[in-house]
Amino acid sequence: MAIEQAELDAMNASYKSAVENWIRAIREEEALASPAEHGEAQIDQWEAAGNTEEAARNQAKAAKAAYESALREEFFSF
Repeated sequence: MAIEQAELDAMNASYKSAVENWIRAIREEEALASPAEHGEAQIDQWEAAGNTEEAARNQAKAAKAAYESALREEFFSF
């Protein structure tokens, strides 16, 4: 069963968007890694940013897997 080009394009766009969100989360975590102040609140923010980054990474990986699977189906029929 052929996959519509529009569907592949949407999956590609979803993957790219997820990667951009992941990059943004990495940069937010990085910004918190070297705070001007070192305290409990800053550590909590840094840990929360780490959790956000991990969730964004998982979303990007899932979007990539879905897109790759669709491409395999389209080009190799498996």
